[in-house]
Amino acid sequence: MTTTPIQPSSGRRRAARAFPFDDADLDRFRELQQLAYRCAGRVADWLEPGVTERQAAARLRRELTREGVEDFFHVPFAWFGDRTAFRHFKTPIQFFAGRRRLEEGMPFILDCAPVVDGYTADIGYAGKVGENPVWDRIALDLCEYRELILREVRARKPLNEIYQAVDALIAHHGYDNRHKVYPGRVIGHQVTRMKARGPAGVTVFGFGVRTLQTLGRELISERLHGRSPLWADGRSSRHAPTPGLWAVEPHVGFHDVGLKFEELLVVTEDDAYWLDDDLPHVHRWTKEQAR
Repeated sequence: MTTTPIQPSSGRRRAARAFPFDDADLDRFRELQQLAYRCAGRVADWLEPGVTERQAAARLRRELTREGVEDFFHVPFAWFGDRTAFRHFKTPIQFFAGRRRLEEGMPFILDCAPVVDGYTADIGYAGKVGENPVWDRIALDLCEYRELILREVRARKPLNEIYQAVDALIAHHGYDNRHKVYPGRVIGHQVTRMKARGPAGVTVFGFGVRTLQTLGRELISERLHGRSPLWADGRSSRHAPTPGLWAVEPHVGFHDVGLKFEELLVVTEDDAYWLDDDLPHVHRWTKEQAR
């Protein structure tokens, strides 16, 4: 893989963080990400009009469990129709799968974050049932967001400035930013190997107990060095990308149609690259570009 060196960032100095994973670790993260997309793909193939979000989320959880998943960073989510664009979301409870039934022409998003042996993946799988020209257009445009984010991270731009660059591209396309609706307005978050000793499979407010323990430690540790493990557009993200793995999820919407991808981005001390290109949305773009 050809890489472009990352240039040193400007601004006040922070304690350097070494890249925390070796090749074997990256292989495990990649395998788990593939597993997550594989399970989401099977559920997507099973979806049909009449299925509810709750049924889809439960099916996704069963698929993951059958593949050996022992814990979850967060519980599986499923969103249908205008809920893919988070329209009228006012409280965190609205993110949980509900009674919305899938209809012909509706978009859907499946989101899951399995944990196996402490390794974590966090993915978003977008699709549609039947024809939806708006979905088709957004699905192709998402390629530009993946390229933009990688380019800006390699340039060592502060995370909040990269967020703003994504916002500018969203405005250029005539869409609106939907990741701002996530708690904390996050477009991404750091992923690490969880080593907490809490009970596996137990969730609180949709997040695994081990997740909450790990996030708590990371928030404290990173704050001490002037960084945040959460990637948003505020003051806490005014720093260059921290070496490690980041789950990145640009989420855009147009009226009642919302789309996103979510996958792992590798940030080393001097480079950045997406962990894997063998993913459904990347194949979609490659196929379209070959026409």
